[in-house]
Amino acid sequence: MMYPLVRELAAAGAPIRVPVAVTCRVLGFSRQAYYQWLREPLSRRDLENAYLTNAAVDVHAEDGEFGYRFIYDELRDAGYTCGENRVQRLCARRGLFSVHSRKRGNNRRPGPPVHDDLVGRDFTAQQPDEKWLTDITEHPTAEGKLYLCAVKDCYSNRIVGYSIDTRMKSSIAVSALRNAVSLRGPRGTIVHSDRGSQFRSRKFVNELHRAGLAGSMGRVGAAGDNAAMESFFALLQKNVLNRQRWQTREELRLAIVIWIEKTYHRRRRQRRLGRLTPVEFETIYTTAQAA
Repeated sequence: MMYPLVRELAAAGAPIRVPVAVTCRVLGFSRQAYYQWLREPLSRRDLENAYLTNAAVDVHAEDGEFGYRFIYDELRDAGYTCGENRVQRLCARRGLFSVHSRKRGNNRRPGPPVHDDLVGRDFTAQQPDEKWLTDITEHPTAEGKLYLCAVKDCYSNRIVGYSIDTRMKSSIAVSALRNAVSLRGPRGTIVHSDRGSQFRSRKFVNELHRAGLAGSMGRVGAAGDNAAMESFFALLQKNVLNRQRWQTREELRLAIVIWIEKTYHRRRRQRRLGRLTPVEFETIYTTAQAA
């Protein structure tokens, strides 16, 4: 920031012309450094920092819960060569902080919704893939937390897609949605969620548009706006998560998958479905539609 001042004071048209040597000596740096900057005003380091900062801004825009550590991981995965401390300095300079690290007062405001509420607590559907519900739950293990994002069909209560990860990033919601879309191939389905940053992220919204789905969001602090999804997580909590202390993430991951695919889908009968399992209910519907 001082180098342009040296150039202005030494310019021929300056009111009081000051030699370069005098200004450099007063400001405390060498003439060689000034002349090097004069030959190359933007150093290679400055250019690299500009690219890194721009990439960090894009990563943080996709998920507001990303702090500098998560941003560093994403930049490394994208092929950038940098250190974690350097990313921390650039993020602090640009004001990129995780939403969890900010001080929250009693009047804090939640993130704005990116969709209207198209469900209105009506969790019934007349056909498969008419309404989907999605949310994220977590559970601790001796190795750390494990996160599950599930997508539930309101018609049969079947879990049509899910993703399990060690981090609660927007990618876990995107993976669960892609899993559901690849298995069901829907068009125009309403996908209802809360206002979590994963579901407000640019990646998730773009995935909805790409698949031709309609996003929907409930209110903040209103658990009833996604009560049908919460009921599934309550069953999972009671039947799997709280049954024992889990030592490894892999052990818990396998238990969750087995319970969803074997017990919940094929053995657990539900009164709302006429005491049928979700798989039986959908099979009967498909047969009736074919007839």
